[in-house]
Amino acid sequence: MLSKDMTQSIVEQFGSNATDTGSTAVQIGLLNQRIRQISLHLKSFPKDFHSRHGLIKMVGRRKRFLTYLRRTDKALYDKLATQLEV
Repeated sequence: MLSKDMTQSIVEQFGSNATDTGSTAVQIGLLNQRIRQISLHLKSFPKDFHSRHGLIKMVGRRKRFLTYLRRTDKALYDKLATQLEV
């Protein structure tokens, strides 16, 4: 789970304003942070298959968001891909 402070900082970094939580860039940023956290968890607990399944679902969702963003706004996609190193 992301803390409230971390969520707010991601929204401020990728959103157009402080309450912009639904834009594609913010959702990709939030998913990316959750993926990093679960990946670290799985390094400590490699047999946690329920978390692994959730991770796979999140990676697929992030991929779909990135594909949509690449199709609709190529400049924002390039900026976001370099920031997140995706």
